[in-house]
This record gives sequence, structure tokens and C-alpha cells, in this order.
Amino acid sequence: QLQASGGGLVQAGGSLRLSCAASGFTLDDYAIGWFRQAPGKEREGVSCISSSDGMTYYADSVKGRFTISSDNAKNTVYLEMNRLKLEDTAVYHCAAIPYYRLGYSVSQAAMEYAYDYWGQGTQVTVSS
Repeated sequence: QLQASGGGLVQAGGSLRLSCAASGFTLDDYAIGWFRQAPGKEREGVSCISSSDGMTYYADSVKGRFTISSDNAKNTVYLEMNRLKLEDTAVYHCAAIPYYRLGYSVSQAAMEYAYDYWGQGTQVTVSS
């Protein structure tokens, strides 16, 4: 299972850190992706990390503002979100997929796969 947390209400330009805690399996063999969906919009793959080799991917919309990291000792992946914009408002989900299914590579294509485990969403609201 995955447990996402850390969402909230923040002013534009502010920061939030989302957490995705895994239980029942270890992250070592998985890639963790963060996805978001705003009302009336398609789901967007935001970022992805391989916990084993640290390879990361960021969507252009968040590159330079968001940082994904993995703490394998805590079996948790984090998404540090800085310089938040109104358009970052969405429900954020984390999801896990065995790394081998991605061909041991993290890229934009990794966000299109069918992930095995999904956490419940956490709402991020950015206000002006």
C-alpha cells in the first residue's frame, strides 16, 4: 500500500512537501511516480524516481521547481514543491511500479505505464 500525505493550502510562491510512504513492500525494486489531476483536466505525470539507482524524471511544467527524493530506510518518497503556481492546484497521487517493467529507465515514457499500486490522493491548493 501507498500512503500519500502533505497536501494543503499554500499561497503562490510558497512550498509544500508531499510524502508517499510504502507498506507491505520495499521501494528498492520499484519506481515511484507522482501524478496530479485538476478538475476538468487529464491526469498528468509530474515526476518519477527509481529508488535503487536514483534516476529521476520531471515534467517540463515542474522542472526546476519540484524535487523528488527517496529515503529507502523510511520506505518513503518525497516530492518537494517550491515556487508553487496557481496551476499546480490538483489532487496529487503517488504510484509504484516494479522498476524492471520500465526497462530500468526513468523518463517521460515511464509516466505512461500502468502502475501497480496507487496511494489515495492528497489535495494541493495554491491561492493567489
